[in-house]
Amino acid sequence: MPQDQEDFSTSIDGFIEKIRIWYADKKEFRDQYDAAVNGAKPCPLKPGDPAYCDWQKKPIDFLCQFFFDWYKWQEESSGVENGLTFIEKFSWINYENPAGMDFVAGPGPGRDLIADFTHLQGLQMDSPESKEAVKRWVKQLGPKRMDDYKTEDWENFNKFFIRELKEGRRPVDAKDDPTVVVAPADCVINMIVDELTALTRIPVKTATMNVGQLLDGSQYAGRFLGGSAVSCILMPDSYHWYHTPVAGEVVEARDDIGGAYYGIRNFPQLLDNGNVGYGYDYKDFIDFRRGYLIIKTLYVDADGGPDGEGYVAQIPVGLNSIASVNFLPKFKGDLPVPVEKGERVGNFQYGGSLNILLFEKGRFPAVQLLQGQRIGLLEDPAATPTRFPRSPHTQLRTPPPNDGR
Repeated sequence: MPQDQEDFSTSIDGFIEKIRIWYADKKEFRDQYDAAVNGAKPCPLKPGDPAYCDWQKKPIDFLCQFFFDWYKWQEESSGVENGLTFIEKFSWINYENPAGMDFVAGPGPGRDLIADFTHLQGLQMDSPESKEAVKRWVKQLGPKRMDDYKTEDWENFNKFFIRELKEGRRPVDAKDDPTVVVAPADCVINMIVDELTALTRIPVKTATMNVGQLLDGSQYAGRFLGGSAVSCILMPDSYHWYHTPVAGEVVEARDDIGGAYYGIRNFPQLLDNGNVGYGYDYKDFIDFRRGYLIIKTLYVDADGGPDGEGYVAQIPVGLNSIASVNFLPKFKGDLPVPVEKGERVGNFQYGGSLNILLFEKGRFPAVQLLQGQRIGLLEDPAATPTRFPRSPHTQLRTPPPNDGR
């Protein structure tokens, strides 16, 4: 955490007072915020859109009121249908704005303040009063979707958010076939990089990734050079546990990397009109709260015989809002430990989240499905905008700049 636990605010009124004191007394904070709003771009949404928010040259009173409204909205009004509203409204302060990125994600008091608010949101979601939000979400999800889950008297919203599935609702495909990779979560899947390199600029589907940084210098990072990466993005109303994509043994695991809670440079590009994550610049996620598992797995040849051993990396990333990355105790103790395919690893509490899977060169050339397997859902047109918010752009396939690397 950027701050010691005792320094976190315990009430919204105390938090708002802290903002005012910091702006008056902390030059670094005042300069960071002023630079962010002075550099803010026009909001790409039209006034009247629920997620519209214009941060250009806004005074500190605007920030105070924004956080106050956000806190009260989560308490009184938030639900499945508007779960991303305030996250998106806040994202416009750093939208294509380097000074805004510095304020929300760079080292300094801006990021510390946001960590404080995030902690306050966590307390809010852990409180008994958050059961009212649970009622709203259950009603909006409806009986068909809720039928996947065990029914409980959830004591708070965070307990509901990591609700458990009924037995048999997510059978693991080809559990005894080591060649079959399964989805680690209920997610939207995109192939993002086909040829990983040790450097950052990778002009493949406009994605950017530094494997060594993403794995925080792991000794296994080099195994994935030349390989492929797949993003598995969890929607806010999804099942929020993540599971192993292959069987084998976990040889390395961490769940304590990074510290930023916000700082997606181009939020609408990530949402991309429902095609979530396609072509996105994934270097943004290097600075977010995340963990990783390195799984040693068995390869087999065409005859089903042994073809050596290799590695698959699984990287859970906690994004905007509370964004916790919680591993089960098994993966925090002595390693290696054996895992079955589809075994539960951990969960994300309220916020955005994804898993990135890394594969060795030539081992995972494409996302491949068999006839009759699910590839998606036919959504209610009225519900689609709540699950896959629109992007204000239509042309987002900008190649990375040529900086000589």
